[in-house]
Parts: sequence; C-alpha cells; structure tokens
Amino acid sequence: MSDFAVALGLLLVIEGVAYCLFPGPVRDMALRMQAMPDATMRAAGLAAAVAGVLVVWLVRH
Repeated sequence: MSDFAVALGLLLVIEGVAYCLFPGPVRDMALRMQAMPDATMRAAGLAAAVAGVLVVWLVRH
C-alpha cells in the first residue's frame, strides 16, 4: 500500500509541475481532449496504462 501512496504522490507532483510551468499548453490540451472521440481516448488510456505496468515491471524485476 505504501508503494501506491508513493506512486500517487509522484503523479500529483508531475501534474502540479506541468500546471505550474505550462498552464497554457495544459489548458489547450484539455480543450483538444474534449473534441477527441471516445475510442481514441480509450486507446490512449489503455496504451498509457500498459506502458505504466511495463515500467513498473521493468523496475521491480
């Protein structure tokens, strides 16, 4: 459970830095995401999840 808390904390740090340093591009990306079809969002989300699992597996293995 502590690994999950660390991962969540790192996610918040990365998002916070992105919002702090690049507020305009983050806002533009959010607007573009609203126009993106659901299938594309699902595919991107699945690809990100698989990449995350792969990174965790590589680091832990």
